[in-house]
Amino acid sequence: MALKEYKCPNCDGAVTFDANTQQMKCPYCDSEFDVAALQSLQETIACEKDEVEWASHDDAEWSEGEQEGMRVYSCNTCAGEIITEESTAASSCPYCGNPVIMKGQLSGCAKPDLIIPFQTDKKAATESLLKHVSGKRLLPKCFKSSKRINEIKGMYVPFWLFDADVDANMRFRATTVRKWSDSRFHYTETRTFSVIRQGAMAFDSVPVDASAKMPDDLMESIEPFDAKKAVEFQTAYLAGYLADKFDFCEKHCIERANERIRASTEEAFRRTVTGYTKVTPEYRGVYLRKSVVKYALLPVWVLSTTWRDKTYIFAMNGQTGKFVGDLPTDWGIFWKWFGILTVIIAAILYAIVHFAGA
Repeated sequence: MALKEYKCPNCDGAVTFDANTQQMKCPYCDSEFDVAALQSLQETIACEKDEVEWASHDDAEWSEGEQEGMRVYSCNTCAGEIITEESTAASSCPYCGNPVIMKGQLSGCAKPDLIIPFQTDKKAATESLLKHVSGKRLLPKCFKSSKRINEIKGMYVPFWLFDADVDANMRFRATTVRKWSDSRFHYTETRTFSVIRQGAMAFDSVPVDASAKMPDDLMESIEPFDAKKAVEFQTAYLAGYLADKFDFCEKHCIERANERIRASTEEAFRRTVTGYTKVTPEYRGVYLRKSVVKYALLPVWVLSTTWRDKTYIFAMNGQTGKFVGDLPTDWGIFWKWFGILTVIIAAILYAIVHFAGA
């Protein structure tokens, strides 16, 4: 019968039983462990699993007549497909700014479960954009053009919302360091602990962007959305707005949801491990129960501007008003200002030297 080998939690060396101390001892780092505690830790590590399973989303059916007044606009430049009511005049694509054409009747698209209606209007979105670009002298002129700013559009962006109850089992390696000195030596004592945390958490409506055209980091930057204010989807909420069709099904977005849930769980459990010099995560087990996936449309004000063959997208949360967007630097303006300042400084220095010499 093969003997079970026990590993040192500190250095991963093989530990042995010390008859003198009645402890398990590591001959490599001299760490000592209680027999029962070490055995319990080894059993915990052996049975640890990291499992995340999501129930598949059932596509909701469109009711009779619901799709009759809906149209799909197709952009020939970026291939974006945008859903809207048939009376909406969609003159340009919200992603790339190029003209879009009517493709035809809406078909083959899953019906959203939920929608968060717009709670900020176009005026608020325009004011936020003007505030965002004001005072930035090195910004290209096209970003301050009133014509471009007026093209900001209200769009419902597709998201998958993930609900789940989570049972978590976390293990951290924690160390404390104590230093002192006497007349002859400086001493450093480092103690290592294995800290285990177990508990449960509930996650409600973890959002994952389902649009291929909308950058994920941009959408995460305008979070959070208050999902408690979501209502059952009705086509009436699309009146006057655009809506993007989802490009990624829920299975494609599950891994991103898992990453966000794991990271949030680890952060929450990590905050409970205090009083140590250093804390390093060693294991995080996440077990999901009652997992539910919902398809939702979330409100976003969008403006795209192209400058030097690169498209810049600005976005504002249509519920909370949070605004984000990267701004480029026009190096032509920069060097122009640099040249002017150089001339001014040179003139000042010349005047100082001239009058000082006089």
